[in-house]
Amino acid sequence: MFVRSLSAAGLAAYLLLPASAQAQIRNAPSPRALEFAAYIFAASNVCGYRIGTEEFDALLEKQNVRAADVGPRGPFGGRVQTIFALMSNQMQLNREKACLAVAGEYGPEGTITKNVLLPASAEAPPAAAPETKPAQ
Repeated sequence: MFVRSLSAAGLAAYLLLPASAQAQIRNAPSPRALEFAAYIFAASNVCGYRIGTEEFDALLEKQNVRAADVGPRGPFGGRVQTIFALMSNQMQLNREKACLAVAGEYGPEGTITKNVLLPASAEAPPAAAPETKPAQ
């Protein structure tokens, strides 16, 4: 009888916990959400695009993920970085086509979602042009 009253008291205490304490336990993001984040990060790295944070966050929220979770210091950042490295290497092999494909999907005129990837800002310094020596 005493054991039943203790377990009932424990259950009652759990039910009285604030919702915020119960809401802290979450499931891991889906593999698709991790791959999506890595894909966008890889495209930004290889092609030099800026990430439209509002649009990126909105797409992650649709997959029940926060940007802080998949960022480098987030709880799933290590997984995203591993996928990111693989995707970056593959994109680099055929950079021109990969950048065009990504821009077509997530760029300003994207077919999947617009403005997730934006052109490099005009404030960024231009890439150094290779030196050419005058013909002698």
